[in-house]
Amino acid sequence: MAFIRRSNPVSRRHLLRGAGVSVGLPWLGAMAGSTSAAGREVTGKTLDRPPMRSAFLFMPNGVNPANWNPVATPDSDQFDWTPMLRPLSGVGDELILLENFHHPDLAGGNGHWPKVPAFLSGGHVLRTSGRDMDTGCTSIDQWMAQRIGHKTPLPTLELGVDSAYTGVDNVGGGFTRIYGSHIAWRDRHTPVPNEIVPQLAFDRLFRGVRSTPVSGLNPHHRAVWESMHRDETSVLDAVREDARSFSKRLGREDRGKLDEYLESVRSVERRIESSRKPKARWVNEGDLGIQRPGPGIPDSHVEHVRLMMDIMVLAFWTDTTRIATFMMGNAQTGRNFSFIDGVKGSFHGLSHHRNEESTLRQYEAIGTWHIGQVAYLIDRMRNLSEGDGTLLDHCMVMFGSTLRDGNKHDTENLPLLFFGGGSAGIRRGRRLTAAQPTPLCNLFLSMARNMGIDEQRFSTSTGPLDLA
Repeated sequence: MAFIRRSNPVSRRHLLRGAGVSVGLPWLGAMAGSTSAAGREVTGKTLDRPPMRSAFLFMPNGVNPANWNPVATPDSDQFDWTPMLRPLSGVGDELILLENFHHPDLAGGNGHWPKVPAFLSGGHVLRTSGRDMDTGCTSIDQWMAQRIGHKTPLPTLELGVDSAYTGVDNVGGGFTRIYGSHIAWRDRHTPVPNEIVPQLAFDRLFRGVRSTPVSGLNPHHRAVWESMHRDETSVLDAVREDARSFSKRLGREDRGKLDEYLESVRSVERRIESSRKPKARWVNEGDLGIQRPGPGIPDSHVEHVRLMMDIMVLAFWTDTTRIATFMMGNAQTGRNFSFIDGVKGSFHGLSHHRNEESTLRQYEAIGTWHIGQVAYLIDRMRNLSEGDGTLLDHCMVMFGSTLRDGNKHDTENLPLLFFGGGSAGIRRGRRLTAAQPTPLCNLFLSMARNMGIDEQRFSTSTGPLDLA
């Protein structure tokens, strides 16, 4: 191993610095300090092994149950790939298919709005027009951050792709639409805004931007436009000299890892730059009174989703945060998915399929597309080496929805997937079917313990879930 001497390890908190910019580093062999049985912080601010992280991915509107859960196999935790799960076949050795889990306080109520904030809180959500919002509990990501968030520059990272809703859905039971825009809740009354503009999410990681996301309500707001045009300098250009000097201290293997990492950062920068550059177009004379939209959101929804996923990967890889959430859509999202072959309409509209074959087929295609994006994320994580394993070995990723079937709005046996966590002894490549309906918060409690949080209960949990 061509690492630098262990007697002079590189701090896990080492940053490459430039004018107004700081860039964290991936886990390098040169960061390994003296060993400790507990695996805690050693040699000052250096970790003796990569930390564990948690990611929570949310998809609205449920799935087609007929093509989601495999047929039960007696006395076996293996399964055949169903049509909706098939995109995951290439990463199946990292997957746990969770079955028969629910939030016991989620039954009844409106079809969509109260179910979204309950995704990570498990609490009973109060019907309200917005003045006295109450989700019943802090969400698990914020609960974790209250205990370990001080260990990283960003306690948590909240990402999304849809602007936040406002108003009240009087047709849907009198619930505030704010509920449908947030899965992260700092406390039972306070939602945490999602960052939906890739460049601003990126800036939070590398440019020291610690303010609340300004793009949550309107990605074309003037404040957003100004934020994205304050400085066009590449973060890597800003830290180039420090990176060159730092590289000389490393062995050959670590230099290769550093080069790979910096190229990944630059790759995301290039994609952000490309996504917001005006395309060549024909310009007629005259003014039709239509203003060109400000930059910020990629035209391609696929590119938008994957950019946010890549930013999450960078946030974990640099240890800028160890806890992240990603909403792949708000409740009742009106996003049109006609870019998928055979689909004509929005996710929410098609989720009310009424068991009509043509509509059900399109609804399933949208859900399957989302699973394909999850496969992209998992493949990215497992192909990044870290310590004695991969980034995915040191990450726990949960994906799911708080509806089983969007047409029925049912909340039992939620569609849930879990990935990674190999360094914590989590056994993957199987289905885990609870003998009876089990609180999803049991999984959250287990994830928290793997993050080093020694608590006996979270929300509606009845005990930790055995993942070994």
